[in-house]
Amino acid sequence: MVITRLGQGVDRRRLLDPEALRRTLLTVADYAATCGELGVERLRVTGTSAVRDARNRAEFFAGVKRLTGQEPELLSGESEARATFLGALSDLDSSEPMLVVDIGGGSTELIFGVGVPKRLVSLDVGCVRMFEKHLVSDPPARHELNALRTEVTEALAGAKDRLEVPGGTRLVGVAGTVTQLAALKAGIPVHDSDVTHHAVLSHGDVRRLARRLAILPYDKRKQVKGLEPGRVDVIVAGAEILLAVMEVFDAAEVLTSEKDILDGLVLELLEGAAARREA
Repeated sequence: MVITRLGQGVDRRRLLDPEALRRTLLTVADYAATCGELGVERLRVTGTSAVRDARNRAEFFAGVKRLTGQEPELLSGESEARATFLGALSDLDSSEPMLVVDIGGGSTELIFGVGVPKRLVSLDVGCVRMFEKHLVSDPPARHELNALRTEVTEALAGAKDRLEVPGGTRLVGVAGTVTQLAALKAGIPVHDSDVTHHAVLSHGDVRRLARRLAILPYDKRKQVKGLEPGRVDVIVAGAEILLAVMEVFDAAEVLTSEKDILDGLVLELLEGAAARREA
């Protein structure tokens, strides 16, 4: 997995940054070459929050199609959330009520369901967006952190009213922020999904990690064992978002899952293929 930071600057300019687009297309080229070597027969290429918000998204579409021969799909926030829920539940007890949270770069998806998604929201409070908007100082100043928390909490409060999540619902966290925090709690030097998948983070764990990371300047944060280079600047915002989710939804713990939107997108492909065979 390569972190390309495609959403860099999108919240402020509503444009994909040329350097971020270049990084992303180089990675797409590498992935396309690997798919060719492996004999992959079907590709699915999607864009999410950053591409949704960018006025120059046509440059992304054209570059991806040139490199892969595949027309990219622009996922709505709702489609992104559904695929995330499907992926997260792929190896969990689907009879149990669950609230799945996916903290992305530009947006955060929240999906409640029992086996299938029942209610979902997509909020423009991703870790890159919140970092760029609020955390200017190094390390972040208290008033900057407070402003971030206020914006995120207000967005989540509105989402809570719409989601109508019953008390005692299990919280499942997917994507890089949550798995990174699980890795930091475990103290592993290199990310290992065997360690982080289905690891449990308590509210106290997340609060301690958020506070510890927030007081470190960037250069010190880079030295934290196990913190991926691509997340050093945005992990504080991501941790604060997760902490706010747990507090707004009164969750004592979050179950970490390495199964996420990528797994859900593949499962949707398989379901579509099965439906065509049965037709």
